[in-house]
Amino acid sequence: MSANPIPYPFSRPGPLAVPKELGTIREAPVQRVILPSGDEAYLVTRYDDVRSVLTDPRVSRNLNRPDAPRVSKNNMMFQDSKMDPDPPEHTRVRRLVMKAFTATRVERLRPRVQEITDELLEAMAAKSPPVNVSEELAFPLSIRVICDLLGVPPEEQGRFRRWTDHFLSTGKYTREEIHGALGELNAYMGALIEEKRERPADDLVSALIQVHDEDDTRLSEYELHWWCRLLLLVGYETTASQLGLTVAKLLAEPGQVQALRADESLLPGAVEELLRWKLMSGSLSMLRYVTEDIEVGGVTIPKGSGVIPAVESANWDEKVFHRPDDLDITRADNPHLTFSVGPHFCVGAALARVELETALGTLLRRFPTLRLAIPPEELRRTEGTLIESLVEIPITW
Repeated sequence: MSANPIPYPFSRPGPLAVPKELGTIREAPVQRVILPSGDEAYLVTRYDDVRSVLTDPRVSRNLNRPDAPRVSKNNMMFQDSKMDPDPPEHTRVRRLVMKAFTATRVERLRPRVQEITDELLEAMAAKSPPVNVSEELAFPLSIRVICDLLGVPPEEQGRFRRWTDHFLSTGKYTREEIHGALGELNAYMGALIEEKRERPADDLVSALIQVHDEDDTRLSEYELHWWCRLLLLVGYETTASQLGLTVAKLLAEPGQVQALRADESLLPGAVEELLRWKLMSGSLSMLRYVTEDIEVGGVTIPKGSGVIPAVESANWDEKVFHRPDDLDITRADNPHLTFSVGPHFCVGAALARVELETALGTLLRRFPTLRLAIPPEELRRTEGTLIESLVEIPITW
């Protein structure tokens, strides 16, 4: 472990490149790092250790403590003093949410995802290239799908992008701006819940209301509001950013595109490989609090410390992934940790996979000569936000 803490997240040498540190950082299992807030934390770097930290009951997601580190001084992100983010309370609430957010419900969305994708690509084809695939496909697809799932009327969908942008800020907005935007979202979500309670439909908000009203260990009213808001906020921004970066990275690798066009059965593996690359961001959102001394890789992380299980480093671990610095859509064994593991495994993983597979496969079929309109190194990454994407992804055909 280095004597002096190093800045985290790491910078990238190019818009589609992974940080240089990922090539050497696992030489030490734990590193001290400085967060954007100026606070310090311990970064866990190796695959097995990251899995262990993600499932260790002594490692808490509750950062509502006076001595806990902060990602940002202006934004507590996913922290809420009224919500317990740890088992057993989190497990109880998550189990109830999963009663509504079922695999069956997600799979029923697949035809709708295909329909929206086809509609967006038809509109895109009518334009003169180059076009920005983020604005023409990635963001509109993701927000329409999550709003369909939740039961948000189409005319209201445009407002959510601004709210999400504030929610995920690590330095882009002031504390007052962030709280103001979230206040607007909370008011909207409260009105939507009351409307669905009066006129339920076949959507996730109505299903969560039913869990709240009927289950013996039901969601509280606050939990109902909190989860509806969270599913909306993170249910589209992450998938939209991942889709845009997936398209850009794949088009920057012509050999991989050619292989995928030749054999579309490689599509699920391609999606998993591009998820492994974790191009969106580092692991700031994984920041945890250590409630007791723990030992990781022979290093003692003391009680009261912040710890980050570095998923991007775990996904690059040479002991688990052969030639991790190669983008290989034929990779057969790919146990990446991008969706986390254990009690906090991403509830939206199945939906994200449906959207990514549908959009990427349809895009490549619809535009057989698709390519980036500028050299990959000229793409620009967004800054000051927890979930990074590209400012613009111009494509042509």
